[in-house]
Amino acid sequence: MTARRDEIKAEALKLGFDAVGFAPATLAETARQDLAQFIEEGRHGEMQWLEDKAERRGDPKVLWPEACSVIVLGLNYAPANDPFDFKERPETGNISVYARHRDYHDTVKKKLKALGRWMAERYDCGIKVFVDTAPVMEKPLAQQARLGWQGKHTNLVSRDFGSWLFLGEVYTTLDLGADEPEADHCGSCHRCLDICPTQAFTGPYRIDARRCISYLTIEHKGPIPRDLRPLMGNRIYGCDDCLAICPWNKYAQVSAQSDFQPRGALTAPRLRELAALDDETFRALFTASPIKRIGRDRFLRNVLTAIGNSGHRDLADCAINLLEDPSPLVRGAAIWALSRLVERPGIEQEAARFRAAERDESVRAEWGAVLGPDQERGFSLSGS
Repeated sequence: MTARRDEIKAEALKLGFDAVGFAPATLAETARQDLAQFIEEGRHGEMQWLEDKAERRGDPKVLWPEACSVIVLGLNYAPANDPFDFKERPETGNISVYARHRDYHDTVKKKLKALGRWMAERYDCGIKVFVDTAPVMEKPLAQQARLGWQGKHTNLVSRDFGSWLFLGEVYTTLDLGADEPEADHCGSCHRCLDICPTQAFTGPYRIDARRCISYLTIEHKGPIPRDLRPLMGNRIYGCDDCLAICPWNKYAQVSAQSDFQPRGALTAPRLRELAALDDETFRALFTASPIKRIGRDRFLRNVLTAIGNSGHRDLADCAINLLEDPSPLVRGAAIWALSRLVERPGIEQEAARFRAAERDESVRAEWGAVLGPDQERGFSLSGS
């Protein structure tokens, strides 16, 4: 058993993985209980897939009954630059570190498949490979495999790589034994909880996704709640604050993975240029990027939120240009952004041009919110 583990670990490192561990194909009952409570309290928001696949997610044996062991693998994606640099540049959009380069799903899965093929040929065993699009509770498994522990920000923390590990798993019919689980080393530190811009943490190890900027900019499909918009700053895809503040990051080395080198256009993209994207140019810019999956309209909603928070009045024309966008989601976000950058007469001027013809209820609600109830009483679908 030990010899096989050593061989598998050596092959995984040869393929470019940075961390390798072994866990049984089981999860502690506490992991299932935590997931059930998270869903019961509605903290998963619109992520219905979490609720629909909770049984398979909570028990590897339900996902694949033949599995005996899980090989948990990590890829370091620690950035070269300070993730907080964006705070000094409100005219640009901040994209989460993990999305500034090639889609990690493709990179991780390619390496997982290569390892799986090697194992199947060498040991004549069954294997299945998973990245985080599958119903796998990968962070508890990673803790069981000694890759790290689930920190107070609910993400994995590693003593070697800080909070910068992508995870993937190889389920196998081989019995490979298990590593000793990693202990929790957060201690009394709560920096990750304190720094959250939207106060998404209800306590240590407890997150309400409905307030999380990563959820709001990626998973959430509708208008962003008005009370949270001003708190989002210029974060247009994801949020790294709770990860980047972690003191364990001091041990992380910059990722050597060529696929994880940032693309220049995604490190500090100018909001003005992003606001001009149509569907074709959006798809071209984000080819092979995870950002492409949320679509142009949701992305422009995020960009317009950042424009509204920028304090740069010279960006008001970007919002004006999108007041007649085909997407109601974009039009509504443009109204809010404009209301943050121009005085009341400017808002009324644009409302006179656009609101009478507006048919979408959510966009009408945005006009009503920025104009106030007195003016909204005069609003009707006919414009009379």
